[in-house]
Amino acid sequence: MSHTYRVMKFGGSSVGAPERVARVVELITRERALGPIAVVVSAMGDVTDWLLDAIAAAARGDDATAQQIADRIEQLALDNGRGAYALLKERNPNVGPEPDFAPVVAELLSPLRQILYGVSLIRERTPQTTDLILSFGERISNNVLALLATANGVPAVFQDAREWTVTNDRFGDALVNWNATASRLRDLVAAWGDRVPFNTGFLGRTDDGRTTTLGRNGSDYTATLLARGIGAAEVHIWTDVSGVMTADPGIVAEAYPLERLSYMEALELACFGTRMFHPRTMIPLIESGIPMRIRNTMRPDDPGTIVSTSFVDGENRPTSVTSLENLALIDVELRRVAHQAQIGERVLRALHQAGVSAWMSVQAGHGQAIAVAVPSGLRDVAVDAIREELVAEFERFEVDPIQVIQPVTLLSLVAETMGQTPRVSARFFGALGAAGINVRAIAQGATGRSISCVIDSADTRAGVRAVHTAFNFAHQEVNVLVLGKGTVGSHLLRQMEAQREFLRDEHDIKLNVVGLASSRQLLFDEAGLDLADWQQALQQAPTGSSTRQLIDEASERLARLPVPILVDCTGADGMEERYHSAFARGIHVVAANKKPLTIAMPERDRLMQDARARHREYHYETTVGASLPVIDTLKNLVRTGDEVRLIEGCFSGTLGYLTNELMAGVGLAQAVRTARELGYTEPMPQDDLSGLDVARKALILARELDMPLEMSDVQVEPLVPASIIDTPDLDTFFAALEAHEAEFARQITAYREQGLVLRYIARIDPNADGPRLRVGPFAVPATHPAASLRGSEAFVAFTTARYHDYPLIVRGSGAGGAVTAAGVLADILRIAQALRGR
Repeated sequence: MSHTYRVMKFGGSSVGAPERVARVVELITRERALGPIAVVVSAMGDVTDWLLDAIAAAARGDDATAQQIADRIEQLALDNGRGAYALLKERNPNVGPEPDFAPVVAELLSPLRQILYGVSLIRERTPQTTDLILSFGERISNNVLALLATANGVPAVFQDAREWTVTNDRFGDALVNWNATASRLRDLVAAWGDRVPFNTGFLGRTDDGRTTTLGRNGSDYTATLLARGIGAAEVHIWTDVSGVMTADPGIVAEAYPLERLSYMEALELACFGTRMFHPRTMIPLIESGIPMRIRNTMRPDDPGTIVSTSFVDGENRPTSVTSLENLALIDVELRRVAHQAQIGERVLRALHQAGVSAWMSVQAGHGQAIAVAVPSGLRDVAVDAIREELVAEFERFEVDPIQVIQPVTLLSLVAETMGQTPRVSARFFGALGAAGINVRAIAQGATGRSISCVIDSADTRAGVRAVHTAFNFAHQEVNVLVLGKGTVGSHLLRQMEAQREFLRDEHDIKLNVVGLASSRQLLFDEAGLDLADWQQALQQAPTGSSTRQLIDEASERLARLPVPILVDCTGADGMEERYHSAFARGIHVVAANKKPLTIAMPERDRLMQDARARHREYHYETTVGASLPVIDTLKNLVRTGDEVRLIEGCFSGTLGYLTNELMAGVGLAQAVRTARELGYTEPMPQDDLSGLDVARKALILARELDMPLEMSDVQVEPLVPASIIDTPDLDTFFAALEAHEAEFARQITAYREQGLVLRYIARIDPNADGPRLRVGPFAVPATHPAASLRGSEAFVAFTTARYHDYPLIVRGSGAGGAVTAAGVLADILRIAQALRGR
């Protein structure tokens, strides 16, 4: 028997329309030129479902509907055959004469029509009759394809697989008698000669000649049986994807086909519901050592995935993340019961007898409880079966020992060498935990080839993405919704666009800005916004009724994406409620907005606790020192047990710039105008000169020390008199500054004569008898750390038990949209790296 055959299997979707049928014929022609091939083809498109509908109609006595379905099947076969031939003729003028499909199809369907009529008379459908009726789908498609291949220059022969596939009489899911099957195949191969045999998939026949079907993935099983029987070199399964994917592409856009799998990995994937594989499909390959390749009908030059005995030594990356959805988790817990170790065995036996598949079963170590995942549609059947099996034990309980949670998803990670690779379980569950996903049950086989858990169905997409990313299957994808398009927001958008390629190439982070919201307008695109022209796009965006409505709408969509982050670059009031809503949806928050951190202390604490309870990140480094690591430094001091005795600093780069200009002799009004033009001040400079912004920053730091302070506890003195701060518009404000310049200049001159320097300083003294938080203008000696600040520099000095003689100083640029935006971007990247586990 020749070992040069390759077996090609084409599924129903590959032959569901004329264009696809023509492509299959062209592929067969191409592959036949490379050596002998044998072909297995499924029923066209939805024909199998149509046949089931016809059986149902006939069983109701509705022969008219059943015959109409037969007409539809006949028309599809003729349309596909004639349409495919026309396309082949168009592409290859040398194609042979058009086959006469009509009599062939009519002859095949004649017995089908008679059988359906008979079923309608007796109004009874049996498994045996069902299998016989279903066989017509494969018989029609293979006859049509064989005629087309011959016309295209590839001599072909129709081969009814029932002539060689010998099975038992378990109709609908028959078992193959391999010895008898192999014997019949040996007798058939010689008769094929140089012709390409087109074998019906899915079908078999008992010893006494009754038609059977092989169950789910039956055509794949036919292909591997055929390969083993004729000693083929390889099996090619042609489908609509370019191989076995690392995850469902509908969930993970960056999922990609694997180069190779071992037989055992494929079996593992089959056990977790991957439709591409079925355990029985793999058995002939394992027993014969024949490799199988998964290939894409639409992209035939793609290498596909090879499934074989070989495996790359030292390869330790997991293979694929699978998600089996629409399950119910049934938890059975029986306390104080004798022979508890038998509970699991009895529950599984009851399910088996009821015909319910248990996709996962986990028995507690004490033997008193078991959890099983079953299809949601069979929940009631499963529960009734368990109750019936354990009825005697159930009578002892006042509380129902059965709890059902649904819908749930079985999430699995499969890898050949997982058992030899450390930390896989930690990374698997760490990724889910970091995404805030609750795990309800866990299972891992003794081989360590897979690890599975049950999660809520609502968490399926987030769970698959989190695990997929954690094992380096793709870049860490981060999806950002930016609130605010002002100075900081616009700089942030420019920086993210400029850094996008660098972050992807150097740090494996795919930064995706999916949303941008102003006070009344929203841009949102899950694929990512075009940041090159966001201003014009935002102007053309529809207007919403309120900021809250816009944010809630965008957050709902953001929550469905990997690593969702809400970035608040506004100065809006009431944003803490939007943060709570984001945390509840599983969204992280990065904020440059100080106001949510300066609300009433109990509400501020509730915000922090909410983020922790929901396992969400909340970063707000830029609320105090722009991009300076002020908050992070303070947190580290506290975490390591240091005692903070005094915090003193110039928290405002804006006021730092102004005091420097004033000390250099620049007039007060001119200094403020220049600072505003440079983007250092708020749109209304009164907000900066009032000192309230510095007071908020100081309060934020004080609360990091758990000092129970409110804004009313902060002693604030503005840089200029309150009467100037209270002016209602810019013109009046600058006129008031000019009127105050002479007096301010005299004060500056006096400072210079005394060797002092004007600075706007905040002092936090946790142990002070009087006000513990003071903010205002101070004249400091030239030796003071603040005296040497230049331009818009800011500084913070931490005097602690460890840093007593020489305070720990953080110093650098403290104002400007670009600097603050850089700090916001750093917070975003900190979240991405934390979730990636690096």
